[in-house]
Amino acid sequence: MSSENTGVTGEKLTRGLESRHIQLIAIGGAIGVGLFLGSSTAIRTAGPGLLLSYLIGGIIIFFVMRALGEVAVAYPVSGSFSAYANMFMGPRMGYITGWTYWFVWIVTGMAEITAVGVYCTFWWPDLPQWIPALMALVAMTTVNLISVKLFGEFEFWFALIKVVVIIAMIAIGLGIILFGLGHGGVPTGISNLYALEGGFLPNGMTGVFMALSMVMFAFVGIELIGVTAGEACNPEKSIPSAINKVLWRILLFYIGALFVIMSIFPWNEIGVHGSPFVLTFKNIGIAAAAGIINFVVATAALSSCNSGIYSNGRMLYNLALQDRAPKYFAQTSRANVPARGILVSSCIMLIGVFLNYIVPEEVFLIVTSVATFAVVWIWGTIIIVQMKSRSAKTPEEVANTAYKMPWYPYSNYFALAGLAFVYVILSLGDSTRIAMIVGPIWLIGINVLYNMLGWNKKDVQKA
Repeated sequence: MSSENTGVTGEKLTRGLESRHIQLIAIGGAIGVGLFLGSSTAIRTAGPGLLLSYLIGGIIIFFVMRALGEVAVAYPVSGSFSAYANMFMGPRMGYITGWTYWFVWIVTGMAEITAVGVYCTFWWPDLPQWIPALMALVAMTTVNLISVKLFGEFEFWFALIKVVVIIAMIAIGLGIILFGLGHGGVPTGISNLYALEGGFLPNGMTGVFMALSMVMFAFVGIELIGVTAGEACNPEKSIPSAINKVLWRILLFYIGALFVIMSIFPWNEIGVHGSPFVLTFKNIGIAAAAGIINFVVATAALSSCNSGIYSNGRMLYNLALQDRAPKYFAQTSRANVPARGILVSSCIMLIGVFLNYIVPEEVFLIVTSVATFAVVWIWGTIIIVQMKSRSAKTPEEVANTAYKMPWYPYSNYFALAGLAFVYVILSLGDSTRIAMIVGPIWLIGINVLYNMLGWNKKDVQKA
């Protein structure tokens, strides 16, 4: 049953996302395209030790999500961390957080609709890539404009496809490892995890830590569950239920899948002969394995595009309510969706399709690097917001908090240290160092714009 949300930020949206939508949106956010394509770069960096990288990264993300959950249950608004940063860290931080997260999804959306075009050439090699990319953008924009419930339905089924394929791959893989399924009845065992040169840690713990930046970026989008809180039917139950399962999903889907993959195939050969998912399905005689995985990866890209459009509409809407975006975006449609923010964001994503063809590859790499830098910034902000909200409470209010961050404040310090360490790793990698240059430039730039628009003076007047 839907009800209207007129929360602390003045939002007027429909609570149309049911518990099953929230659960699968959380799963979908935790499973990216990279897993299906083999995570080959990360595997080459850490070898089987990548399992430790995902365990460390998973714990950090779990604490980030628990911090988000505590605040989201108390203040279930779709502006999420932008609204919370505005409430507990001031208008400037609300502005920086909202526009930075909007930018993350604009760039991600550009990349994903382009990816849809690339994946479609598997079936239609002569079809120009821009056609399926445009069709994907139009379709997902339409879904978001109709109703929030329709967005939730699409995300539910997109995520379910990924879940079914991963579970099938793990089940088949265990059959190969334990019973020799498709391997002449000879079990392969798990010796590939430790018997190759260098053992379980061929590049030592250095490899494990260097892979951590790639691992963390695999989780981009998992924080979207916070944005859904403003439109969840029963946020005090559905949000905690979804977040509590985050760590177990990471263990099952990422660590479980990679355990199977690196047990069956020598880690130093993964990616050389194609996707390990495709090879695993082919081992038991599924001839259409490549087509199946291509379909899954295409739906994963569509899912990301769908999530990006959803998130951007809500961010612009909430920023407008904070007076940190044009009031034009503060209106909702008859279906109670922020249609103006959705349409404008989609038009900018459309420009991205054409930019992929006319701008140098290096320029797009720089923009993407800003997005990766920004996501870690957003996660850090979530941790700090929770600390600010907790410190503002009386002991009685803390005792009555419905959904608490575990081991506060030590879990916060651990998560912040982990995120800071990711920045250190970014600065050490040749291909990622650009993020540590352009990211701060982005933050300085939007701060300068904040002052140029006179919002800093308005903050003083309000104070």
